[in-house]
Parts: sequence; structure tokens; C-alpha cells
Amino acid sequence: MFTGIVEELGTVASRDGGRLRINASMVVADIAMGESIAVNGCCLTVVGWGETDRQSWWEADVVDETFARTSLGALAPGSPVNLERPVRLQDRLGGHLVQGHVDGVGTIVTPAPDLQIQAPRELLRYLVEKGSITIDGISLTVVQPLDDGFTVAVIPHTAEVTTLGSKGPGDPVNLEVDVIAKYTERLVAAQMEVLTELTENARTS
Repeated sequence: MFTGIVEELGTVASRDGGRLRINASMVVADIAMGESIAVNGCCLTVVGWGETDRQSWWEADVVDETFARTSLGALAPGSPVNLERPVRLQDRLGGHLVQGHVDGVGTIVTPAPDLQIQAPRELLRYLVEKGSITIDGISLTVVQPLDDGFTVAVIPHTAEVTTLGSKGPGDPVNLEVDVIAKYTERLVAAQMEVLTELTENARTS
């Protein structure tokens, strides 16, 4: 579980098939085999780490399913990436509950600070004014839901310390909607099915 508060701006060192190597310093300070690190909002598993020419790095294996469902497939050596380690129980929850499970890939229409994102249609129902949204692993607040996406306001600090400061129109971004909204939808849908069944039974009895 993550908070959407980016800890470090790393850089892709290499990509060899599904093996991704990322240069970083902060997130490798207490790294351990098998732990999770969010890369642009996508939860990946640490499979190795080390240091080359005084540059620390860590590696993860990315499966084809992840490449297909996220923007990680567009990464190349030199690409900047947002990095966050999982939240600890004693930490402050500065953003919102983020799973690191990407729901879809959006496209930047207008860059920061007045960021506008075109989003997949199936995600639009989860977007509400002042609701939470995760863009490339960054916890942000929806300013305005649109017919084909949404807008957010990006403060200068966020633009400076994340990838949003360097991305422009047409660039893909990973999106994760609020998990509470998804669970609420599922629970309400189940209740509606029960009510519909009761109503039909009452009509036919």
C-alpha cells in the first residue's frame, strides 16, 4: 500500500526484455529482496540491487501484462520515473490510499500546472470534484471531471520533484482511481441486484 507521495525521482538505467534497472538513492537505502516499490504508480517487486560507478540501482521484472496495461512500456534508458516505497504503519498518510495497481493509461492534453488528462471511458464514473486520483503514482485532487477526462492543479513543488514537470501533450500516464470508490460501486451493485430480485419476486407472487 502506498500514499501517492513521491519520495524520489529516479532514472531508468536499462531495460533488457522484462528486466528493468532503475538508478536511485533514497529508495535503495533499506532495500530488501521481494519488497515492493511503486514506479510511476505501478507496484513492482525488487529482484536485485547494487552499485555501479558510485550509482545505486535496483531491478524489477516486468511481465507482458504489466507492460500492456500501463505506460511502463514507453520507458527507455534515461527516462525519469516517480518512486515510492510502501507506507509503514507509523507513517503519516499524506496523500490517499494507493494500491499501485494501475487501472488504465491516460494521455496528457494540457501539461502542468493546469494539467488536463484524457482518461479511459470506463474510469470516468469514479471521478468526482475534489476526489482523489493517482497520476503516475502521484496523489492528486480532481479539480473538474470532464466528458473525456479530468483536470488537476499541479503546484510548483510537485512539478519540480516528479515527472509531471517534464511531461507534455500526448505523453501517457498511469492512472489509479480511488479504491474506496471501486469497493463502494461493487457493494452498491450487489445490493441493487438483491433489491431487483426482491421486486421481481413480489410482482410474480
